[in-house]
Amino acid sequence: MTVAAVILAAGKASRMGEACAHKLLAEFDGKPLVRRAAETALAADAVYVAVVTGHRRGEIEAALSGLGVTTVENPDYASGMASSLISGFSAASVRDADGVLVMLADMPGVTAADLNALISAFRAASGRAIVRAGSRGKHGNPVILPRSLGDAVMRLEGDVGARHIIETSGLPVIDVDIGDAAHLDVDTPEAVLAAGGLLRG
Repeated sequence: MTVAAVILAAGKASRMGEACAHKLLAEFDGKPLVRRAAETALAADAVYVAVVTGHRRGEIEAALSGLGVTTVENPDYASGMASSLISGFSAASVRDADGVLVMLADMPGVTAADLNALISAFRAASGRAIVRAGSRGKHGNPVILPRSLGDAVMRLEGDVGARHIIETSGLPVIDVDIGDAAHLDVDTPEAVLAAGGLLRG
């Protein structure tokens, strides 16, 4: 069972404020958050890593320089998350994988071991189940979607993620507890600082 990773890094980060630094360029342990996310995915057992870019694309791609990832531009990023999912799932190597691990770029606590735990659960289910990270019974991210749900993803519209697909697919859903990392995202300057980040750019 092959799994490709799609990292969503195209959003406008509107909750950071008009004059504030971009959260994905905030430094954690000396690295931009988007680079940290990409390195985490590359260290996991994924066959391919795609990063969807949009807002401040040039800076995001510069932060990924030298890494073995493919960047996929979402020119329609302002319309919401659905367009970024569609952009990621449209990449040829993503379409060919048995499962797609959807990862948000603003979750600094997620580790390669967490991703491998999700991938192992997906393989144990022979690729016939959705695998979702969570903690203490509460659903979170990342999530792995089987290839069979690709058409449903391509029909998404607006600022919605895959939650509706997960709830209505009819496929089994396997929840994997990865601790607090499943819910820790950094959407505001205060959240970046509280999580140990340093605002840049």
